Amino acid sequence: MSENTWPSEWLRGVLDVCVLRILADGPTYGYALAARLADGGLGAIKGGTLYPLLGRLESAGLVTVEWRAGEGGPGRKYYDLTPAGRDELARRAALWDAFSRTTRDLVVDARAPRPAATVLPDPTEENP
Repeated sequence: MSENTWPSEWLRGVLDVCVLRILADGPTYGYALAARLADGGLGAIKGGTLYPLLGRLESAGLVTVEWRAGEGGPGRKYYDLTPAGRDELARRAALWDAFSRTTRDLVVDARAPRPAATVLPDPTEENP
């Protein structure tokens, strides 16, 4: 499938965890994030999609933003994960893995017996 043909509703469902994962590699700016997403096979992500997402992640306390002076050009906004962002990445990555395995099993071979649903622990509950 061409990377430019992913249904937009699929991208909306996974884009935030992909952005968090890229930011786990270290601070970066919006254009570089978009390039990594494209190189990863998601296709061209428009600024009108990416920057509001980054703003929501910042508002949620999952990323920090820092302006850095440009070398011979305008400054750039760099985004970095907070500790809460790293925790959220781990949580969402585990959920995405379980969800993608479940849907893959259902879609790829609908005749195969379906495994019992995996119930993940609620990270907001304290362990006894």
